[in-house]
Amino acid sequence: MSQNPVMLVTRFLLELAMLAALAVAGWRLGADGWRLVAAIGLPLLAAALWGVFRVPNDGGPPVVQVPGVVRLLLELLLFGAATAALYAANRSGWALTLGGLTLLHYLLSYDRVLWLLRGAPPPGP
Repeated sequence: MSQNPVMLVTRFLLELAMLAALAVAGWRLGADGWRLVAAIGLPLLAAALWGVFRVPNDGGPPVVQVPGVVRLLLELLLFGAATAALYAANRSGWALTLGGLTLLHYLLSYDRVLWLLRGAPPPGP
């Protein structure tokens, strides 16, 4: 199910939403002189973590190979941080939307979640 083109596009859009959420929260929560730094730095840090710590056969070769459970925890941490940051920035509707859609996506992508937890061959198309 996770390799369905609709699910892959949804996953990509959720990743972009997570980065945008961190930028919005960085701008709204950053101190006056640090707003721009936070609005740019938080999404850059998240994108770097997302792109560097990977598992083999999950979109491309990893820069730093990590076990599937570590990758899953990293993803959940970043989505959770983005959701919490939106909530802290008084964007509770956005936070609930991002958190709910992320949860729904992971529930529907159960084959990928199980693959990451087990370390088995990646789910097929």
